[in-house]
Amino acid sequence: MFEKLTLVGIGLIGSSIARAARLKGLARHIAITTRKTETLEEARALGLGDSYSLDAAEAVRGADLVILCTPVGAYGAVMESIKDALAPGAILSDVGSVKQHVVKVIEPLLPAGVHFVPAHPIAGTEHSGPSAGFPELFVGRWCVLTPGKDCDPAAAAKLRKFWEALGSNVEAMSAEHHDLVLAITSHVPHLVAYNIVGTVADLEADTQSEVIKFSASGFRDFTRIAASDPVMWRDVFLTNRDAVLEMLGRFLEDLAALQRAVRVGDGPGMEALFTRTRAIRRSIITAGQETAAADFGRPHPAAAPKPLPVREHGGGDDA
Repeated sequence: MFEKLTLVGIGLIGSSIARAARLKGLARHIAITTRKTETLEEARALGLGDSYSLDAAEAVRGADLVILCTPVGAYGAVMESIKDALAPGAILSDVGSVKQHVVKVIEPLLPAGVHFVPAHPIAGTEHSGPSAGFPELFVGRWCVLTPGKDCDPAAAAKLRKFWEALGSNVEAMSAEHHDLVLAITSHVPHLVAYNIVGTVADLEADTQSEVIKFSASGFRDFTRIAASDPVMWRDVFLTNRDAVLEMLGRFLEDLAALQRAVRVGDGPGMEALFTRTRAIRRSIITAGQETAAADFGRPHPAAAPKPLPVREHGGGDDA
């Protein structure tokens, strides 16, 4: 599908793209670039790519697909370093979970003839780093594309086919709509999880140990979410601030109503709310966006996956 795929950044998402692209034969050559020597060497030891470089410009030279897999806060610096090396006709994409900020940062630096197709694979775990990836990460999960009005339709269609080949369901929408939807389905839940776990961290040591010892499944779910990459999520909240604050305001209004129901003993009101929310959970399961198995039934990368065999033309990833 592509002669050369370059992954800029090789964490969970990048390494999973590398593994899946190699497995599916989607790129003849996969180049990996990252700013940290230790991360690059870890990717090399895992056999994720065909070439490895600390020089992002060198890595993207000649690539017909470049995917930015770094935290979105680094996009500006990355683009400054690679813009002159991007080949005319190449597709430039990303995996960031905010899109308006990405467009604002990248489009002014986009060279003529390079096709920019922003993307967001809605998949992941709380683990990070090259060894955390696995090729099934995107199977059955959504990937949202947010091509601009001037985007080449053929480039968007080719990137859609790439993500479909990785196993994703693909949908296109505007960057603005994406950021609003993800603010309530992903960003605010992470914000709440970080806050609840932070509250526990502020408790006295003896109480904290009891909370950890007697953690019920609800608190364990929060801690899983709150274990996500802190740099990535810092950048999400900084770059999707308006949508997050709008959805957080709605959440706080609803929380205040629930607080009042608890205070006045409104049993019927609470039962009606809980019944409605349980129906939402069941609809998510029906839609195939959750399974009974932990972590969506994915293999848990507690231990590093076995290194992929290195071949002359293969896949790779960077973070």
